[in-house]
Amino acid sequence: MAQDGPRRARDRLSAWAAAGPDDTAAARRVGRDASLLGRLLAAAAERNAGGRSHGMTPDDVGAEPVLFEDLRRQVDLPETQVVVESRSRGMDGRRIARYQGLNSSQAASRRPQRLMTRLDENRQGVRQGRKRSR
Repeated sequence: MAQDGPRRARDRLSAWAAAGPDDTAAARRVGRDASLLGRLLAAAAERNAGGRSHGMTPDDVGAEPVLFEDLRRQVDLPETQVVVESRSRGMDGRRIARYQGLNSSQAASRRPQRLMTRLDENRQGVRQGRKRSR
């Protein structure tokens, strides 16, 4: 029952997007990277189940975490912008939390702060530096 509101909103957004212009370049990049990640994970799972390796090298597998980081970067800013827009339209923290699938308004208010911190770290190269040093 608690998911009915977000589900209805998602259905409305899907209908709205279908009637709008073609996808933007950013949306195509996210879709491409998510699809690539899905293919890599499926190939790895098939190999682990005793199937063929699809020619994946250790470097191919090692590149997968970079895809996650790229996807995070591509969605963090728009997510933060949507939360800011929701607040500017009068939505309270509890309502935003419900749409985000979070348990409290406090969690919803902390989320954009964490996203902005992560975006800043990416811009400054802090996250990449941490990744390389491991």
